[in-house]
Amino acid sequence: MRSLLYAILVGLIGAALLHIVIILALPRFTAEDAYSRVLGLYEMDSFFPLTSAPGPTGLSNDDPYLRVAVCGFSVLGGPVRFTASGDVPFWSLAIYDSGSNEIFSMSDATAVNDRVDVVAATPLQLVELRKQPAETIGQTITVEMPEDEGYAVLRALAPLGSYEAAASKFLGEAGCEPMSR
Repeated sequence: MRSLLYAILVGLIGAALLHIVIILALPRFTAEDAYSRVLGLYEMDSFFPLTSAPGPTGLSNDDPYLRVAVCGFSVLGGPVRFTASGDVPFWSLAIYDSGSNEIFSMSDATAVNDRVDVVAATPLQLVELRKQPAETIGQTITVEMPEDEGYAVLRALAPLGSYEAAASKFLGEAGCEPMSR
């Protein structure tokens, strides 16, 4: 009986210490989330390619066959349009909110005309967009943002060296810009 009480007491003290350590370490980890790192790259509304070596923000591209670019954006001033086109064997786009929760993703297999043409907006902005003539957004895919800010990750496959130029061009010409009205 005495050893059981001793084990429970040691377990409770250990659990309390673990919780204290986690609470004290939490601020260090919250400043290093993906969204904070993307905001640290450069200014928003532009895709920036990631390299294999971690940059000042710690973001890097670890996959030897994928080329990756990221863009931080805000829909406060209006909808944001993501565009890209090119001759790459595979591409994908993922949009995340500021909590790094995936809001939307697509690839070349689900795209219209093998192009990236996506608009992210608040619910009210989407209502306004749908009131405009069909030519304004045409076959553009619309994404409702639950928050005002987020980031997008665009990936292009370059399985061989001969695809490197096409993947670089695809990411280099990609757009992540506030939509003009």
